[in-house]
Amino acid sequence: MHVALGGTFDPVHDGHLALFERAFELGDVTVGLTSDELAPKTRHVDRYVRPFEDRKADLEAELEPLAEEHGREFEVRQLDVPTGIATEPGFDVLIVSPETREGGEKVNEIREDRGLKPLQIEVVDHLPAEDGERISSTRIVMGEIDRHGNLTPDREGRGRTPPSADE
Repeated sequence: MHVALGGTFDPVHDGHLALFERAFELGDVTVGLTSDELAPKTRHVDRYVRPFEDRKADLEAELEPLAEEHGREFEVRQLDVPTGIATEPGFDVLIVSPETREGGEKVNEIREDRGLKPLQIEVVDHLPAEDGERISSTRIVMGEIDRHGNLTPDREGRGRTPPSADE
């Protein structure tokens, strides 16, 4: 089976690792990583997102051991539109989180319009942080939690704007 999933993954956290784990359980994986242009448009909260190449390097470092553990292959591709790579032929499964399930259904509508078989949609639940709220990249960036969901009240986040050149 060939599995697709997509996101900004900035930073990668335990919730993302749950998505990746499920994807590798099912097959070889292609991850659509939002482009620098698309990333801000997919955010629910206005915040700084690191450049594509930095996010891609970090993502590949997270995916390599999981792929090896499961004996799978993976590829990271640039995602320029929200429905992205999953509307292309060659995929069998789409991994989504609860809030992106609707997007998965939209992908299947596009696939059917193109004469492609609909994807099996696998929903992976959110992981709770220490406070019971969900782990999210935004919460990590804002300094509320670390990538594992531990509360970090004394940590400053990276904020909503890019670092200045003199930092």
